[in-house]
Amino acid sequence: MENYIELKIHNMSSTLYPAESVALVLKEVWGDRKIPIIIGKLEAHSIQLGMKGIIPPRPLPHDLVMDLVFELNAGFRYVFIYKAKDGVFYSYIYMSNEAGDEFKLDARTSDAIAIALRCKCPIYTTEEIMQKEHLHDLGDGKFSVPITSVSLEMLEDALQKAIANEEYEQASHLRDEISKRKGGE
Repeated sequence: MENYIELKIHNMSSTLYPAESVALVLKEVWGDRKIPIIIGKLEAHSIQLGMKGIIPPRPLPHDLVMDLVFELNAGFRYVFIYKAKDGVFYSYIYMSNEAGDEFKLDARTSDAIAIALRCKCPIYTTEEIMQKEHLHDLGDGKFSVPITSVSLEMLEDALQKAIANEEYEQASHLRDEISKRKGGE
């Protein structure tokens, strides 16, 4: 794990698009770079409960998963965000059982983080992901996101707006990215 970058939750905020989404911002523990991950409101609520250490009267799905794993005498070791593509982050949850066998489960990043908070295990990613996906500080509390961290649907909407506003240079960059993602159609 020496080449991994440890992350922590920096903050969460509502997004305008897509509706009913939240931007979860992770920050590197030993640096200043931040990566935004768009998650659903239900996952955001579960993460907020985990951040505050609140235990609901009845278990939420993430609590249920934790209970099940512990009943099976296994444990969580860490979360690893191993890939980011077209605005989607991919994660593994690394675990071990009482015999010392280690294994990993593929998980949505929001679910993996909700579980990591509950079991107090670290969250890691790679330098490559930090380089490609980190927020760029524009000053005055404004940030820009890399084009690679935006969904295809958002790119197509941005293209239409750029054309409508006669921002043709921006439109050409958006068109190229859309074409690349669609396989060069």
